[in-house]
Amino acid sequence: MEWYLMVWKKYAQFDGRSRRKEYWMFILFNILAIMVLAGIGGAGMAMSEDKGAFLLIPFGVYALAAIIPSVAVATRRFHDIGKSGWMLVLLCVLGIIPIVGFICSIIQIVLLCQDSQPGPNQYGPNPKFPGQVGLFPGNAGLTPFAIGAQPQQVTTASSLVFCKSCGTKLMDGSSFCTTCGTRV
Repeated sequence: MEWYLMVWKKYAQFDGRSRRKEYWMFILFNILAIMVLAGIGGAGMAMSEDKGAFLLIPFGVYALAAIIPSVAVATRRFHDIGKSGWMLVLLCVLGIIPIVGFICSIIQIVLLCQDSQPGPNQYGPNPKFPGQVGLFPGNAGLTPFAIGAQPQQVTTASSLVFCKSCGTKLMDGSSFCTTCGTRV
């Protein structure tokens, strides 16, 4: 429930990153809320067709209110895997085309299921590991550096700066490697 409420607190925040857990828990609770509200509305319609329609109003209000946070958390989720939020818009627009829409839906689900990009990216720090000092996610989970190990130094060649740990080119003024999370 905490993850669901976190998305509502960030109602229209399209910048930053969101974890898979935040996205999928929001989707789960969103579906449950819509099912309960639709069930109440349906029961009201079954009891009285004239006055029962008023019980569908909460369903409509909730569905409209949930559109913006749903798009915002999906955009932040795309940011978390290193993709632009505009790619989500493109997939949704292409989703209108019948056969292409099915393929776009599958692509969108696959992207939303991917793990976070390790370390910070252009959209912000990794929400899974906010204090990545000395830690980075590896292929088999969290891999800590040796306790007491000295920070890795960077090697410079002319004006280019590379991470000594993984060899990735570093941006000017970067205080850590965006690939492996090594502090510079």
